[in-house]
Amino acid sequence: MDTEALEHHLTSPQGQGHTPVGAHTVTAEGGSCGDRVRMSLATDGERVTDAGFLADGCGTLTAAASVAVSLVRGVGLLAAARIGAREIAAELGGLSAGKFHAAEVAADALARALGACVTRAGALPAPAEGARTLVAMSGGVDSAVAATLCQDVGETVAVTLELWADRDHDAERSCCSASAVAVARRLAHDLGLPHVTVDLRDAFRAGVVTPFIAAYQAGETPNPCVRCNGEVRIDAMVDLADRIGAHRLATGHYARLSEDGLLRRAADPAKDQTYMLAGVSPATLARLHFPLGELTKPEVRAIAAARGLSVAQKPDSQDLCFLAGTDRASFLARHGGRRPRPGEIVAVDGRVLGSHAGQELFTVGQRRGFGDVRGVDGEPLYVLARDAASNRLTVGARRDLMVSGVRLRDTRLHAPSDRVNQVKLRYRSTPIPARLEAAGPGRHASLTLELDEPVAGVAPGQLAALLDGEVIIGWGAIAPPPRAPAAPAAARGTRAG
Repeated sequence: MDTEALEHHLTSPQGQGHTPVGAHTVTAEGGSCGDRVRMSLATDGERVTDAGFLADGCGTLTAAASVAVSLVRGVGLLAAARIGAREIAAELGGLSAGKFHAAEVAADALARALGACVTRAGALPAPAEGARTLVAMSGGVDSAVAATLCQDVGETVAVTLELWADRDHDAERSCCSASAVAVARRLAHDLGLPHVTVDLRDAFRAGVVTPFIAAYQAGETPNPCVRCNGEVRIDAMVDLADRIGAHRLATGHYARLSEDGLLRRAADPAKDQTYMLAGVSPATLARLHFPLGELTKPEVRAIAAARGLSVAQKPDSQDLCFLAGTDRASFLARHGGRRPRPGEIVAVDGRVLGSHAGQELFTVGQRRGFGDVRGVDGEPLYVLARDAASNRLTVGARRDLMVSGVRLRDTRLHAPSDRVNQVKLRYRSTPIPARLEAAGPGRHASLTLELDEPVAGVAPGQLAALLDGEVIIGWGAIAPPPRAPAAPAAARGTRAG
């Protein structure tokens, strides 16, 4: 450590207590250590014109925040976005492992303030030569490889969205937490990329988490990732691309675009993610670039290894980002305003077979969670329907799950319905032949889909991706079937046995 540099920033901290006129101000916290930095940046739309801070923590934190201020004053916004904890620590002559955390908190405050500046200020000019690409980085191998492939062909800027914060959330397993943002920022800086952090927590809660909770409480099984991509996350990043003068947004999704600008399945069918992108509008798709669309996962990991990326063998994220480290029951109880409550398990004829812990904890097609409740001759039972009003689960044999027709609501078609020849009813399911009732391009409140073969476990609330071969030409939400009349009281009061 350069004690002279540290002493200078301790005794003459740059911008301490200063809030520039018109500044964007954010606060970053250091977790359990209690460190906190309030960073304020003013810009003229292209560069940082002034900066100031308040620090609550050890002396090294004050010095690190002072360095951050001195490094960004008068610097272009994208150049400032290259400054991270290592650059701050280097200005102090290096920091010990125990002190480096101070540089990380200061760097996080700087990054958050820069994100606020970029997302709220006017647009940066496009580069004088070539083109600029904004790439979404999550801290995983897919987005890292997408970023390097974009770097190969032109100027690239990275962005990571912070979407969720929860004390019971496993930040290390999530792709949208403050911890994940820090990992992605460090990876971007390793690649020599400017990195922009965007706080989208309020929009994510309103547009994704609140509808997710409401859907489960209403007896449906929602697709939060589809909603996030189609209505919150990607549009926000395209807006950022406009603000930094980038002509396109690249992501690490496994997807391709058709000649007419619609989603087309990826070359690797095992990793195809077009289902989760089905809600993205054609206008937004026109701004997207999918560098991994023609690659398989093993090829992506091989590229990462060849380029020495630290995430080459990092496991894929498996959880919904806001459920990482918790379970649905706990999450719904904590954020939904009420705990799931016990109710009846009934057969299709209304006979009461047992009880469940809460209808929100089940989905159509599920065959676990019934305890010792069994069907005729001991056959396994499956959830056929969830009734939120009565808090009942209707269960039956697998054959009772089979349906040959599905009603869709809120359907969007990008082409005439006679082009629909397949449908994908779940993320990991195989497309099946289907026909959609006659309709033109546009939005439709209700349409009927006929399946060429019966399918089990069609869950209300899930997305139906409407396909013409490999191309998604529309989508709709699976609507609940018409409610059956209530069973006679005598039947409801009879237990199996």
